[in-house]
Amino acid sequence: MTAFAVALAFNQVVIKLTNTGFGPVFGAGLRSILALAALALWVVIRRRRFGNLGATLGPGLLLGGLFGVEFILLFKALDLTTVSRASILFYSMPVWLAVVAHLTLPGERLSLRRTAGLGLAMAGVAWALVDPQSRAAGDLRGDLLALGACWCWAGIALTVRLTRISELPAEGQLFWQLAVSSVILLCVAPFAGPLIRTPDWISYAALGYGVLVASLGFLFWLWLMTIYPASDIASFSFLSPVLAVVFGWLIFAEPVGPQFIVALGLVAVGIVLINRRKRPSPLAEPAGPEGLASAGREAGSPKSD
Repeated sequence: MTAFAVALAFNQVVIKLTNTGFGPVFGAGLRSILALAALALWVVIRRRRFGNLGATLGPGLLLGGLFGVEFILLFKALDLTTVSRASILFYSMPVWLAVVAHLTLPGERLSLRRTAGLGLAMAGVAWALVDPQSRAAGDLRGDLLALGACWCWAGIALTVRLTRISELPAEGQLFWQLAVSSVILLCVAPFAGPLIRTPDWISYAALGYGVLVASLGFLFWLWLMTIYPASDIASFSFLSPVLAVVFGWLIFAEPVGPQFIVALGLVAVGIVLINRRKRPSPLAEPAGPEGLASAGREAGSPKSD
């Protein structure tokens, strides 16, 4: 799980590198359609199934639409602002999801511990954004786009929770996200600036890495769900924003001063408190992949962007 958190964190760097060779929206579209091809190959080789896609047409279009908009916002955000600031905002998704779930979903009331985590994480986000060094290197437009992408991600998690999409296997859920988003992104790309910038081997390699994360990464996460409890895996989510900030500092020399580090610590602790849950009884749901997969869906899907 730690290795997977590293892969997700590095993905923010990869998006920024992809943007050097391709227009942000066009690069996102290429990534989705290539990931869809990789997913189809996986299904054929492993003899897997997508599930009953026809019965989930409406929710599937909603899921893919949210995924497409999320990609547009995230790729444009990382074209404008720093990896550090975009990651802090994007990976604050559990905070917003906890608020919405408290208001809309039964059994998701905020406990005292989770409320404390919510307060710490939101304070950390605010503190990070007003850090003078970070603010000078960032861009408010990119920050707002990253926040919008975060809200789309929360919308995806709610769609999985509240619709028949949850009945599909992992391959079916991923199919809707990649198939619909690839159409949206490639249609919008010609109106979002030049399709090609100055591609080189780095941008091509970054695109290839992104394809693997967007296709096999999500399937790998669900495989982990068949081995470890959902609550344990969710507790690792704090690593992604922390590591993304480290990568932004190492690769792009982004400013990370003492205030930003403290803010990042508040976000990480807050996410851990929000995600920590009591481990369910082994008799509460079926043993094996089916029961654990349902627990994973309840914890919210990971980000394969």
